[in-house]
Amino acid sequence: MYELDKKKFGSFVASLRREKGLTQKELAQRLYLSDKAVSKWETGVSIPDTALLMPLAQELGVTVTELLSCQRMEQQTMEPEEVESVVKTAITYAQQQPQRAYQEAGRWPVIYVLSLVLAGLGGLANVQMGPMVESLTVPVLLGGIFGVCFIFAAHLQLPGYYDHNRIGGVVDGPLRLHLPGVAFNNRNWPYILRVGRVWACYVLAVWPWVYALGQWLQPLVWQDVAEYVALVALLGGLFVPLYVTAKRHE
Repeated sequence: MYELDKKKFGSFVASLRREKGLTQKELAQRLYLSDKAVSKWETGVSIPDTALLMPLAQELGVTVTELLSCQRMEQQTMEPEEVESVVKTAITYAQQQPQRAYQEAGRWPVIYVLSLVLAGLGGLANVQMGPMVESLTVPVLLGGIFGVCFIFAAHLQLPGYYDHNRIGGVVDGPLRLHLPGVAFNNRNWPYILRVGRVWACYVLAVWPWVYALGQWLQPLVWQDVAEYVALVALLGGLFVPLYVTAKRHE
């Protein structure tokens, strides 16, 4: 009784898209989807996953309520019956949310905390030899941020539409990940999470000590090459393994 009318929904999306002057391909690109997915919505073949409702509504310039109601709402308030209908539609439409990483992280939170301790000790060692510089602090900060994302915040499973479309980007709360030429799905996502976790903890635990060693052995030379080594550690140490792992398990 409260199921979403696919044909009505598709017609509403198509109308809003045309109002915005967007092609199906342009709308799909903004949502990291294929244009075939948008075409299926507009023809009533399928409807978007719940995780796409908010970004789709934002791109089309409407509220989620209007999107679920398949019509613009000029009035500022809704009748109780209308609210009840929208809520029940949303409940029927919604799927069970996958678990967050921290719920099944196992030993990773402990490893992350130990890595933070080592990073702090390494930072103190560097302070004794000179001022803190970006080539030291930026990798450590990124390691800390990525560690929070991959170990605690990320979902353990991607929405189902990732398995039926070639999608090259993941937007999951604070995590924004895009790898050109890579299709994210639930086959490669667990491996991607593992790579991110290993890199984050490794950078936190090792980089401050590598930096301190460089300052101790060859301080003048190290000042000239530290930024390049940091760049290799960031790009080569994270994005290359992520890309190779994601492609291998697509």
